[in-house]
Amino acid sequence: MTTAPAFDQAKAEAFAGSVLGTINGALVTLMISVAHRTGLFDRMSALSPSTSSEIADAAGLNERYVRECLGALTLAGIVEYDPAAKTYRLPAEHAAFLTRAAGPNNLSTFAQFVPLMASVEDKIIESFQQGGGVPYSEFKTFHALMAEESAQVFDATLVDVTLPLTGIVDRLKDGIDVLDVGCGRGHAINLMAKAFPNSRFVGYDFSDDAIAHARGEADSMGLANARFEVQDAAKFEADEAFDLITAFDSIHDQAAPTAVLANIARALRPGSVFLMVDIAASSNLEENAEHPLGAGLFAISTMHCMTVSLALGGEGLGTVWGQQLAMKKLEEAGFTEVDIKSVEGDILNAYYIARKA
Repeated sequence: MTTAPAFDQAKAEAFAGSVLGTINGALVTLMISVAHRTGLFDRMSALSPSTSSEIADAAGLNERYVRECLGALTLAGIVEYDPAAKTYRLPAEHAAFLTRAAGPNNLSTFAQFVPLMASVEDKIIESFQQGGGVPYSEFKTFHALMAEESAQVFDATLVDVTLPLTGIVDRLKDGIDVLDVGCGRGHAINLMAKAFPNSRFVGYDFSDDAIAHARGEADSMGLANARFEVQDAAKFEADEAFDLITAFDSIHDQAAPTAVLANIARALRPGSVFLMVDIAASSNLEENAEHPLGAGLFAISTMHCMTVSLALGGEGLGTVWGQQLAMKKLEEAGFTEVDIKSVEGDILNAYYIARKA
């Protein structure tokens, strides 16, 4: 017989404190989302220390709600409070990571995904009990949030940092055919089409709403070299039709990623490039222990990425499918040369530069 280890009271109390901290942080995240969506952070960043009434007036918001939200943000160490003057201040060092002016450094955009995923919790629990998944249609604001979050990154890095990784910028300038798989609201395609007017760009997504937004933006930008199609990436057929194909954080969501990658490989002309930007992680759980977003990525997978794939009877790769599995699937699809690169400041993604013989 083995003797059970003695109950460690200190360990138990430390764990309870840690869980309470996690729950408190999750609740504060809701306040960060609210402060972002209402423009509270943006307005405060331009104000000197102000009372809740002054802040509410400047932001055009209800004072009572502003005051309560500021209470949470103050105790979370996000906003500074002067009890004598009863004024609040958003330090410039904090605004640099919480306002729209921060661009790709704006962390508050990520906070919006917490209430989105919480909104489908009941359906996720049903999937735990019965199998299956929760379809994209249940995530009402997903495309809008992804468009906002990715636009910050695309605007700052796509043309000048990311595309040079492919080694074909000169060809883009001369004029080539480009496809973006899972284009969402199409901002990446439209940015590339504007930057490289001699090239021809097309975006595929299976969301009618997303494609409508993409076309609207292209029209507003006066782009004649960008078009968008409602298309299931697992079913499109094209033989050697493109010189560059991109997929920005979309492959791991696919119901049939194996088929999608095979279609991409077939659609590329010889010597051309597939740029797959996807989650930087390991396929081995234990190797993600030091990942600063590791636990969160598995939570996102459970609440969105895995379940939307399973809802379609798909493979359910999940967010943390990892580098090892990604490399295996790229090889199976027919890519004979794959380099994995990174972009400074992007801890979320790996940049796969894949070519076929």
